[in-house]
Amino acid sequence: MKKLTRVSAVLAGLALTALVGCASTSAKESTGQYIDDSAITTKVKAAIFNEPSLKSSEINVETFKGQVQLSGFVQSRANINQAVAVAQGVNGVASVKNDMKLK
Repeated sequence: MKKLTRVSAVLAGLALTALVGCASTSAKESTGQYIDDSAITTKVKAAIFNEPSLKSSEINVETFKGQVQLSGFVQSRANINQAVAVAQGVNGVASVKNDMKLK
C-alpha cells in the first residue's frame, strides 16, 4: 500500500510539473501563444510579399506575444512606413516594433 501511495504522489508531481511547464511567463510563451505567434509571423510575411512596393527578402519578421518586430535594411523611408502599415493591418498583431534601417 505504501508503494501505491508513493507511485501516486510521483505521478501527481509529474502531472503538476507538466502543467506548470506549459504556462507562460513574461519572458517565455506558452505553447498556444507560440503557435499563434508563428501564424501571425507567417501572415505578416505573406502580406509584405504581396505588397509590390516592398522586397520581402529585405525585411525580417519576428513575433512575441502578438508584438511584431520588423528588421532589415530597406531602400527608403517610404518602404519602412509601408512595411509598418502592412504589418499593422494583419489580424492578430497587437503592436509593431520598427527596427528597419535605410541602406
